[in-house]
Amino acid sequence: MLGVIGGMGPLATSLFYDMIIDKTEAKGDQDNLNMIILNHADMPDRTGAILSGETEEVRRKMLKDAMILELQGCDAIAVTCNTAHYFVDMIEKDVNIPFIHMIRETARELRKDFSGKPVAILATDGTIRTGLYQKEFEKNGILPYVPSEECQKKVMYTIYERIKMGKPADAEVFGEIGKELLEQGCAAAILACTELSVVKKQLALDSFYRDPMEIMADRCIDFFREKGEIR
Repeated sequence: MLGVIGGMGPLATSLFYDMIIDKTEAKGDQDNLNMIILNHADMPDRTGAILSGETEEVRRKMLKDAMILELQGCDAIAVTCNTAHYFVDMIEKDVNIPFIHMIRETARELRKDFSGKPVAILATDGTIRTGLYQKEFEKNGILPYVPSEECQKKVMYTIYERIKMGKPADAEVFGEIGKELLEQGCAAAILACTELSVVKKQLALDSFYRDPMEIMADRCIDFFREKGEIR
């Protein structure tokens, strides 16, 4: 059984569940993956916690959620929030089941095609500030590109003032983001916030944009396929 710490945000968690179903070769209900989705929607904002330095409440709540999923018999945990992986790194040694770590898995996947090439990181200010992706990219020989201050404001607008507020993505604004990345010679961009995974679906973004949540979904399927629990 897969445990999911979700609700950050709910729409992205719903999309992740759809990804798992779509990627499973099921001929009937019984071929699908057993899951517990803990939709912790009132988790404090992760970016706000990181930028303010007040991280203890989020760390404590994330650990409690992980322990609940472990006690309920889950074999692995996925977290449907990129920024929350700052706290996953704090708590993963305190539980006895593995996290399928979205950031590490993304870096490993991208090094196949983008070693030595610049890849843009589209993420919250919190994820950018922590250097979570920058560190993993550098470990895997990928050159991280962080958007300019003006471009980053457009990324945050897309996340917080569009998707998190239940509004559709602004295609014009997102086009301006993409324009900067291409002008700076980026070979690809990662949608390093799960709200941007929603943008990818809404705007039908092309393969220039790589989705870490989709990569994590693939690794979750791989994990349970290797255990012989799904096809």
